[in-house]
Amino acid sequence: MLAREHIDNLSALLGAGGLLTGEADMAGYEKGARYDSGRAAFVARPASTEAVSAVVAYCARYAIPLVPQSGNTGLVAGSTPDDSGTQGVLSLERLRSTFELDLDNRTVRVDAGFRLSEINARLKPHGLFFPIDLGANPMAGGMVASNTGGARFLRFGDVRRNTLGLKVVLGDDAGTTVDLGAGLRKDNTGVDWKQHFIGTAGAFGVITECTFNLERLPQQTATAYLVSRSSEHVTVLLNAMEERLGTYLSAFEGMSGAAITRTLAHVEALRNPFPGGAVPDFVILAEVSRSWLPRAAEQPLDAVLEEVLADIWSLPEEPLGDAFVGPAHEMWALRHALSEGVKSSGYVVGLDLSFPRGELMRFRQRMNDLLAVEFPAVAICDFGHVGDGGVHFNLVVPKLADGTNDMATAETLRGRVIAVAVEEHGASFSAEHGLGRRNQHFYDRYTPPKLKSMAAQLKQAIAPASIGTARLG
Repeated sequence: MLAREHIDNLSALLGAGGLLTGEADMAGYEKGARYDSGRAAFVARPASTEAVSAVVAYCARYAIPLVPQSGNTGLVAGSTPDDSGTQGVLSLERLRSTFELDLDNRTVRVDAGFRLSEINARLKPHGLFFPIDLGANPMAGGMVASNTGGARFLRFGDVRRNTLGLKVVLGDDAGTTVDLGAGLRKDNTGVDWKQHFIGTAGAFGVITECTFNLERLPQQTATAYLVSRSSEHVTVLLNAMEERLGTYLSAFEGMSGAAITRTLAHVEALRNPFPGGAVPDFVILAEVSRSWLPRAAEQPLDAVLEEVLADIWSLPEEPLGDAFVGPAHEMWALRHALSEGVKSSGYVVGLDLSFPRGELMRFRQRMNDLLAVEFPAVAICDFGHVGDGGVHFNLVVPKLADGTNDMATAETLRGRVIAVAVEEHGASFSAEHGLGRRNQHFYDRYTPPKLKSMAAQLKQAIAPASIGTARLG
């Protein structure tokens, strides 16, 4: 338990409502979005960058470990304390003062506590959006710290690509605050320091402010469900669509039949869109979009998509087995419900993997064969971003006879799948979920010693304090 003196001093630094210590008050900050939980020494809720600096400096001086927490929507135990009761949670939820839109530069500067939905709601009247499309609703700081991607990565890229500037409080005993970038899209005057804080899970400091690139809201969209003739033809289909549609192609999402079936059973509001209710083994959701309103004599996007699909249908490789164009809101409603639908069917081992695009479907087939032999009771309910080589490889593990979760099988399964993905297919074990306690073992195992040494030296130089859950050295 943290000494009362520290609690009193931190409370004085933060003012009324800035520090939580009661069990009931801290409960929501100690439990993650899925399964992970711990016990906090306190929850600090600073309302400004200056207050974040004061808390970080104090905790660094007295060797009090801090876990920065943004929207707490992550799935790798990266934003919750461990079970020791010695770590403080540093919540960003009250960092909500700055929201500055620059229409000429097509950027927005926001405090780290704004959620993605809030940012885009404010931008919509201006015909703009921050082009990260997620099933969750994270805060700006957490999106940067984990470098999220989303369903439209194929067209717009990830958070890294769309981050033009940051304000960061370093993990040192001064709580040093640094401004990194000023909304410039081109700046080759030295080290691009902001990149060290994107995707590194808060290990080097706390992001308090972000400057984001914005894109024009799509004004026309068309979507279709596609069924390839075989798993080997998925990449052929993707390449054919990219060749014919170029930047019109904004999403190419894969959904397994098992994930769709569980979701349709769980979410009553969803309509089964497949003829006769027969769900295919694997379905692609393809989207094309334009950022301008329809023009006279311009071919509608539905017609463009149908024409392209007809052309692909006649290719010698015959990659397309079935296809139908449908309402975008209905098709995306199913895609966005998959995570919740899968979670409802049992204990989920959720793996966020990315591959060279040509390897993704080969990995899926390898796993179907391997798990049928080694883990026959486990259901594969995957979905993800085929267009960028990413997959949320979700595995539903049956409960034990006494009704409890089979954690031993879950952990064995996690290690087995990641070993095959990384060692046989050149995958990343964390495509966009970031590093947390759940991925630490794999970072330790697969990161070359020299790179770990370089990360340790960098951390010692700029953030020697114990901050975040990831150990990079």
